[in-house]
Amino acid sequence: MNLDLKAFKDIDWNEIELDNIGEWPVVVKVICGAFIAGLVLFFSYSLLVSDEIDSYHNAVAKEVELRTTYRTKYAVASKLDIYRLQMIEMEDKFSQLLKRLPTSNETPGLLDDLSYVGTTSGLTFLKIGWLPEVEKEFYTELPIKIEVVGTYHEFGQFVGKVAQLPRIVSLHDFSILSSGEKQLTFSVVAKTYRYEEGTK
Repeated sequence: MNLDLKAFKDIDWNEIELDNIGEWPVVVKVICGAFIAGLVLFFSYSLLVSDEIDSYHNAVAKEVELRTTYRTKYAVASKLDIYRLQMIEMEDKFSQLLKRLPTSNETPGLLDDLSYVGTTSGLTFLKIGWLPEVEKEFYTELPIKIEVVGTYHEFGQFVGKVAQLPRIVSLHDFSILSSGEKQLTFSVVAKTYRYEEGTK
């Protein structure tokens, strides 16, 4: 079947009717066939292949995501024994720290301990007393206001001795004022803590 461009130019398009497709010139039949085949391919791709390609890409992306999740979980699972040992160590350290927190029966004695380490360091107490408790999520702060008179060296000794107390005590809000020849007034808030066992 030879397609002749001259024959294509000689076609009288007014004579072409849908009722007599069989009598159409060969060139017109070929063009219509190619057009219909193109439409079939286009709609086949749009309706069938395109959705399958999207599904394939989604499946590939899901596979990558699952592989990443698997690697992460495998890395955690392979170190599970190490994590368990670390957890036991942390619980042991936490238990030891809890033992260093004063109980409600021991808190009054803490004032005596602070007074003792202050006087043995050479400081003179102007004020020492409890401030209102401050409740936190898992514990309660028990602040103690302290004002003393002494030298830098004596105050340094006091801080060192507070750090050696068997119960946890931290020092905050320092202020130092001159109160005479070689004498300074130190103001500080000492805080100890009570663990609230019933909190979550």
